[in-house]
Amino acid sequence: MKYLFGPVPSRRLGISLGVDLVPHKVCTLNCVFCEVGITTTLTTQRKEYVPIDEVINELEAYLSQKPELDYITFSGQGEPTLNSGLGRVVSYLKDNHPGYKIALLTNGTLFWDAGLRAEVSRIELILPSLNAATDLIFRKIDRSCASLDNNQIIEGLIQLRKEFAGKIYLEVFLVPGLNDTDTELSLLKEAILKINPDLVQLNSLDRPGPEPWVKHMTAEKLDYVASFLKPLPVEIVAKATSRKSIQSFQNDISQQILDTIKRRPCTDQDLCDILGLHKNELNKYLSQLLDEDLVESQHMERGLFFLPKKSE
Repeated sequence: MKYLFGPVPSRRLGISLGVDLVPHKVCTLNCVFCEVGITTTLTTQRKEYVPIDEVINELEAYLSQKPELDYITFSGQGEPTLNSGLGRVVSYLKDNHPGYKIALLTNGTLFWDAGLRAEVSRIELILPSLNAATDLIFRKIDRSCASLDNNQIIEGLIQLRKEFAGKIYLEVFLVPGLNDTDTELSLLKEAILKINPDLVQLNSLDRPGPEPWVKHMTAEKLDYVASFLKPLPVEIVAKATSRKSIQSFQNDISQQILDTIKRRPCTDQDLCDILGLHKNELNKYLSQLLDEDLVESQHMERGLFFLPKKSE
């Protein structure tokens, strides 16, 4: 399949079939923590980046087998709301396969667009992000397209909540030294209270990203931020249960990754090419192997490489 991947074992969504609506890496942001890598096309232009008819054909072929799924998820290697055909795919799924729930993983930057808000109105769950309330920290973390304005993004999320009947789980990705100060957290809390999501999900670095200076946040600091944001409903995603407990987790993929990097260190793109995995799917298994201390990473000349963890 060219545009579908998985099902992947998602800690937030269970058994999730991924739908990739943009090529690697077309996005409105170039976040310092992004596990998919550095943005190659930084844009806010909405257009049909991949052919929607082909996406729908793949979905029809796959869903006709009646697979067991918790969600069909728009995610992938870029920002899915950039595809102007998103609403067509939503309508196809709701009209032809109404038994499946739909989730949208998005950076949340384009909901100031009323047309986009209408396109996603039939989705059950939207998971947008908001990593900063001030423009300075927004630019440092998200490294956005110049035309984006953080206040406009927040207003778009507020408007989405007013119009959207489904659930909104707002993710805040915490970067130590940037958006974890009391000043920034106070402003962020003020913005989130106006957005009024059903849940706030705190996240931190799960596996090394494109910038080596971005570090994982300690459990103690995550607890502090969760307490700081009360009375907002907060969940710490970084403390979620192991992906191994999710039905779609495939131990053989983990073993294939280990066998491959035992022969030579590999980048995530090397592993995708060798194993035929979508990068989002690969990341789930790499993160689990890193959690289990079976794999380590090293920044080398060609990028970030993964290799077996050396025994002490």
